[in-house]
Amino acid sequence: MDAPRPSLGLFRLTWPIFLELLLFMLMGTSDVLMLSGVSDDAVSAAGVVNQYIFLCILIMNVISHGASIVVAQYLGARRSAEAARISAVAITLNLMLGLVVSATLLSLDGFILSHMNLEGQVLEHARAYMRIAGGLLFLQALINVLSGLIRTYGFTRQSMFVSLGMNVLHVLCNYALIFGHFGMPALGVTGAAVSTGISRAAALAVFLWVLYRVMDVRMVPSDYLAFPGGYIRKILKVGVPAAIEQVTYHSVQTTFLYWVTFLGPTALASRQYAMAISQYVFLCSLAIGMGTAILVGRMVGALQPDEAYRRALSALKWAVSITVLVDVLVTLVRQPLVGLFTANGDIVQLTSKVILLSLVLESGRSLNLVLVNALRAAGDAQFTVYMAFLSMVCLSLPLGYTLIFKFQLGLPGVWLAIAADEWMRGLVFWYRWKSRAWERQVLVTPQEQTAAVALGG
Repeated sequence: MDAPRPSLGLFRLTWPIFLELLLFMLMGTSDVLMLSGVSDDAVSAAGVVNQYIFLCILIMNVISHGASIVVAQYLGARRSAEAARISAVAITLNLMLGLVVSATLLSLDGFILSHMNLEGQVLEHARAYMRIAGGLLFLQALINVLSGLIRTYGFTRQSMFVSLGMNVLHVLCNYALIFGHFGMPALGVTGAAVSTGISRAAALAVFLWVLYRVMDVRMVPSDYLAFPGGYIRKILKVGVPAAIEQVTYHSVQTTFLYWVTFLGPTALASRQYAMAISQYVFLCSLAIGMGTAILVGRMVGALQPDEAYRRALSALKWAVSITVLVDVLVTLVRQPLVGLFTANGDIVQLTSKVILLSLVLESGRSLNLVLVNALRAAGDAQFTVYMAFLSMVCLSLPLGYTLIFKFQLGLPGVWLAIAADEWMRGLVFWYRWKSRAWERQVLVTPQEQTAAVALGG
C-alpha cells in the first residue's frame, strides 16, 4: 500500500471535490471566454454541441456511477479484494461503452445538428466541434470511472491535483490553438475541440497511475477481462437508474435548448452565458452531494444506517446555506459578470434577468443534489428515476412550453420551469430520506458483521 487510508470526514472529502469540480467548470468557462473572442456564433455552436456531448457523458456514467457506489459499499464491508475486481470490470466496460458512443457521434453528427434549427456560421462551427470533441469522447468515459474510483477510495485530493494539471494544460492549448499563438495555426472552434482532446488524454494516463497507487488491494490484468455476472448486476442496479435519471434531465434540457433556438440568437447566447455563470452557484452543493455519497455508501456497507441518516441531513443544511449565500452574491454583481463574456447590450440584459431567477432555482437544486446522491449511495436509485420522470417530463416540460410560448416569457420561462422541477424533486427526496425506506436497498453486507469501519469525521 503506497498511501495511508484517509479519514472520511465530510469536509475532508468535499473540499478537494469542490476544487476539482471548480477546475472542470473553469475548463468549460475558458472555452466560452476564449470562443467569445472569436464570435458569439462560436459560443452558441459550442454550447449546442456540448449539450449533446454532456448527454453522452451521462450515458457513459452508467458504469462509473454504479461502480463508485458498489465499491464504496464493499470497502465499507471490508471486502477490498472484491472492490478491486469490481473496479477493473468497470474500467473495461466504460472503455467499451465510450468507444461505441464516440463512433455513434462521428457517424450521426450531420443528422443530429440538422435537427437543432441551426444555420449559417453557427452550423459550420458546430459541425467542426462535434467531429473532434465527439470522436474523442471515449477519453472522458475512462476519466470519469477512474476519478470516481479514486474519490471512492477516499483520495479526493489526488483526483483534484490531476484535474488541476488537466485544466492548466487545457487553457494553454486553448490559447495556442484557438488564437494561433506559439507558432500554432488559429483554429477557432476546432482548436477548442483539439485542446480538450489533448488535455483529456494526458489526464487519463495520470488518473490510471494514481488509482493503482491508492488501492490497498490492486487490480491484476486478468481482472480486466473477467465479467462476473453478480458484480455487473450490482453495478447496473445503481448505474442504470442514475444514468436514466440524468439522461432524462438533460434530454429535457435539450428540449428547452431546441425551444430557445426559436427565440433567436440573443436568447441562445444568453442561455449559454447564464449557464456558464449559474454552474458556480450550485458547485458547492454538487461537491457536498458527491462527498455525502461516499460517506453514505461506506456507512451503509458497514451497517451503520443511523450514522448515514444523520450525516446526510447535516450535509443538506450546509449545502442549502452555502448555495443561498453564493447565489445572493452572484445576483448582486450579475451585470459585471455577464460583461466578462460579451459587450452585446441585449445579451447582457437578458442574461442578467435569468440569473436573477436563480435565487428561486438554485435553492431547490441544492436540496435535490445532496439527497439524490445520498439515496443512490444507499442503493435506492430506482425511486429517483420514477420521480425524475414525473417531475421533469410531466411537470417541467409542459410548464416550460406554456411559460415560453403561451405566456411569452421567453428564456425566463425556461428558468422558472426548471426551478419547479428542482423544488418538486428536492422536497420528495427529503420525505423519502426521512422515511428511511432506503435502508432496505443495501447491496452488500460485511463478511464479519461485528467489524466496524473507521469513518472519522
